[in-house]
Amino acid sequence: MAYVINDDCTACGTCIDECPVDAISEGDIYVIDAELCTDCGACADVCPVEAISPE
Repeated sequence: MAYVINDDCTACGTCIDECPVDAISEGDIYVIDAELCTDCGACADVCPVEAISPE
């Protein structure tokens, strides 16, 4: 099960550096590629607005 980023995302960039498989893409709201995501949760742990959760 991949993680997803919801509309609360502020595009701060904190999660990108934490992803060990580079599954997160930048944009107005960041997006996690479900095919690459390994469900490690590192991104969710560092999100300051709690915009990342398991799918």
